[in-house]
Amino acid sequence: MRILFMGTPEFAVASLKRLVEDGHELCGVLTQTDKPKNRGMKLIPTPVKEYALTKNLPVFQPQKARDGEAMSIVRQLDPELIVVAAYGKILPEELLNYPKYGSINVHSSLLPKYRGAAPINWAILNGEAETGVSIMYMAAALDAGDVIAQARTPIGPDEDAQTLTARLAELGAVTLSETVTALENGFATRTPQDESAFTYAPMLSRELSPIDWTRSAHAINCQIRGLIPWPAASTDAVIGETMKVFRSVETGEQTAAKPGTVLTADKRGIAVACGDGKVLSLTEIQAVGGKRMSAADYLRGHPIQL
Repeated sequence: MRILFMGTPEFAVASLKRLVEDGHELCGVLTQTDKPKNRGMKLIPTPVKEYALTKNLPVFQPQKARDGEAMSIVRQLDPELIVVAAYGKILPEELLNYPKYGSINVHSSLLPKYRGAAPINWAILNGEAETGVSIMYMAAALDAGDVIAQARTPIGPDEDAQTLTARLAELGAVTLSETVTALENGFATRTPQDESAFTYAPMLSRELSPIDWTRSAHAINCQIRGLIPWPAASTDAVIGETMKVFRSVETGEQTAAKPGTVLTADKRGIAVACGDGKVLSLTEIQAVGGKRMSAADYLRGHPIQL
């Protein structure tokens, strides 16, 4: 099938790679413009662009999706199908409706739950036991199109947003492959989403970072796992200044101490009392100006006086 692919971050690479491996004709790849990064502000290509260039695929980087440039590219390439995976821009209906087989999206949630920009993070933040991917027809409303296929997977108790993203990228690629085959053969189904059941997964912000120790140990653990790698959970109640927290363990221990009280600080981690009377051990942290490291390594140079 002649396919135009639209995607930007590492999550999207797995889907593009699978389409190439399946032997489809990738007539073009649309991705966001290169962004300046690091101290030298050197322009860095998107992960999708980097992969596309290794396969000699034509890459297009329109500044906007709604000023006519993207539509002009679509007309020029004349795809039978558009596949979108985390492109990062809202696309006009004219563009979505152009291909013979329409436009489909690889979304990292079990729609209608978690429509929006950060579905993987919010599934973990909210303590969900499972998540998955949905392949859907694209519509004018955000992530509201009819669903063609879904695949489910449990969320591991220690899994963070970074590792879950990598897993869902691969699951999405497999499900996309099956969906494109179904479209080609004329047996793809479409199921309207239940609008009464949808939930929203907005973009993350630094306002989500501060840990409220009056919450339960499990809720705080979910917060820590859900905010990796950015913006990361943070607290100023442990070492007297703000630090980021990247790993924690629910010990199962009980305590009557005030929430936020440091109970122990040793090679096992920094044990802190939580609002439900349980203990959470912080095992990987980053102090201001320091590197991300195990709590044990930090404590060797910065012991906490209890």
